[in-house]
Amino acid sequence: MIKNIAFLALAVVAITIYSGLYLLKTNEDSSKNKIRKALKINLFTFVPIMAMIIILLLPANSIAAGGAAASSADGLKYIGAALSTGLATIGTGFAVGNVGSAALGAISEDQSILGRTIIFVGLAEGIAIFGVIISIMILNA
Repeated sequence: MIKNIAFLALAVVAITIYSGLYLLKTNEDSSKNKIRKALKINLFTFVPIMAMIIILLLPANSIAAGGAAASSADGLKYIGAALSTGLATIGTGFAVGNVGSAALGAISEDQSILGRTIIFVGLAEGIAIFGVIISIMILNA
């Protein structure tokens, strides 16, 4: 267990140093572009490596409440359920943001189309419900 924690800490330090050196190297950009590059680096390097470490190292040491070791299939089932709900929620936020702002602009010009715009926002929110339904189906399988 100590070896796994040390490996996890080493990965965090290595990724932090890598992203810091990359950002120091590109100091000619504006601060807004620097922040965007830092977020891209974190999303495309740090997050996948940490997810890989969690998937590969931690299920071997996890113990269920009954005392038996949890199988990797159970862990992947929970990860799949979390991903379906999480990604559907992110998609819903993006869709509702775009549709809601367009709906507010349309309502400000013509107030008689309020009902139609609410329907469009509701359709965008339906994406999250589909994600929850899929995660329930995964967990019951």
